[in-house]
Amino acid sequence: MKLGFLYAGQGSQHPGMGADLYEAYPAFRAVIDSAQVDFDLKEVSFTDSQGVINQTRYTQPCMVAFAAGLTAVLREQGVTPAVAAGLSLGEYSALHAAGVFDAAQAVKLVAFRGKAMEEAAAGRESAMIAVLGLDRAPLQEACEEAGSLGCVVIANYNCPGQLVIGGEKAAVEKAAALAKEKGAKRCLPLKVSGPFHTPLMAPAGAALEEYFRSVTFAQPQIPVIFNCLGDVKGDDVTIPELLVRQVQSSVFMEDSIRKMAAMGLDALVEIGPGKALSGFVKKTVPDLPVYAVETVADVEALVQKVKEEQV
Repeated sequence: MKLGFLYAGQGSQHPGMGADLYEAYPAFRAVIDSAQVDFDLKEVSFTDSQGVINQTRYTQPCMVAFAAGLTAVLREQGVTPAVAAGLSLGEYSALHAAGVFDAAQAVKLVAFRGKAMEEAAAGRESAMIAVLGLDRAPLQEACEEAGSLGCVVIANYNCPGQLVIGGEKAAVEKAAALAKEKGAKRCLPLKVSGPFHTPLMAPAGAALEEYFRSVTFAQPQIPVIFNCLGDVKGDDVTIPELLVRQVQSSVFMEDSIRKMAAMGLDALVEIGPGKALSGFVKKTVPDLPVYAVETVADVEALVQKVKEEQV
């Protein structure tokens, strides 16, 4: 089977994620145990007794360690991607799957990213709101009309009928009200700790740009679809440049999914807790099968499916 791997982003994390995989697979265990962070990654992921898993600086390394461990398990079982992409944070897991950096380096990178994003968001009156049932053009108009109150942009193009706006609180709330006037079915405030993927994250972008100067990026071994392009990158831009841009600009997830579907894949595999991306796939390219993999049972089912297709 020709598979595309889609890696989940921040927001789908929960205590207990990966606990069964850790018990069942040495390959998963090795990735978790090798993670170099300044907290007990295993404790936060599996039990979260301190209630910190939803704080960005903890969420990001836990999620990427989970994804890298699961990728190692699938690789060991002969299940590998022909192309990879990820939602926001998940892009780092996609780059790891493509061989741009190893698991330990991926975790270290996002541990820095998580702290930089938290610091950029600190002290800001910001908001993010999911806008359902409205097309891009009228929502863009709503953002422009509300711009006199502050920064507000479309931060996430998730799938048809599901967009997310973010920025300064007053401007975002005004844009949401205008979106309803323009025909949006619902506007749902999101529980996030900052105005992610908006120009307000520029300080995090600057911190990443500086940090990346000391990081080695290998050549990807498979195509990677980048968030801020909704496409593979050209020769005119580097991966570090795209990751700096990514943290402070829109995520084109719908475009990324369409691009992957156009590459002749047999199926997509969502890697990470939850099934949010599977939902986006079903609304964007309903004819393309998608399998969500989070547990030991999910791994076994996918491996069996791949074996059956190869017969």
